[in-house]
Amino acid sequence: MYDIPMKHDVCAFYRFVELDDLPALQKKIKEFAEPYQACGTILIANEGINGTIAAPEGGNLEPVINYLDELTGVRSGELKYSFASDRPFTRFKVRLKKEIITMKQPDADPNKQVGTYVTAEEWNNLLDDPEVVLLDTRNTYETDIGIFKGAVDPRIETFTEFSEYVEKELDPAKHKKVAMYCTGGIRCEKASSYMLAKGFENV
Repeated sequence: MYDIPMKHDVCAFYRFVELDDLPALQKKIKEFAEPYQACGTILIANEGINGTIAAPEGGNLEPVINYLDELTGVRSGELKYSFASDRPFTRFKVRLKKEIITMKQPDADPNKQVGTYVTAEEWNNLLDDPEVVLLDTRNTYETDIGIFKGAVDPRIETFTEFSEYVEKELDPAKHKKVAMYCTGGIRCEKASSYMLAKGFENV
């Protein structure tokens, strides 16, 4: 007999939030998610939570998301839903990490400060402002697919290289306005926090 593919609901999410006692949190999440046949990976660190998980359609995913919200307030962050025609991940993992998006810069703390969020209309106005440095924070395999017209591509292979680019190529005394974009938002939050810590005024 062949296994019949089972549709799964999928949710990608992240939130910067101060978390404590990570091993206990890890245990709670694993135990709660098991009966719902969840799969995927969740990263938890003192700075927050980041992950993509799935569960069989029909109401299995939402209880897990609701529980994550109770523990971490994840619904106050970014959630993006999709679906898969079959089980998209083999296992369910909750990993303890030093950072939910690795930058290796202690000054980058979105729980303390972060750049200004803008609407689509405000973004379009920024693109028309000649004083704005438009910065792409993605890796080269993403920027090679395409970038905004006039955007600066730092040509970074990993996000940890972003701070090196800023230190070498940008000056807070000269570059008064910076607009940045990424794929899901998490890089921009951390990158903007780093740039504010380094003296950039308007990010």
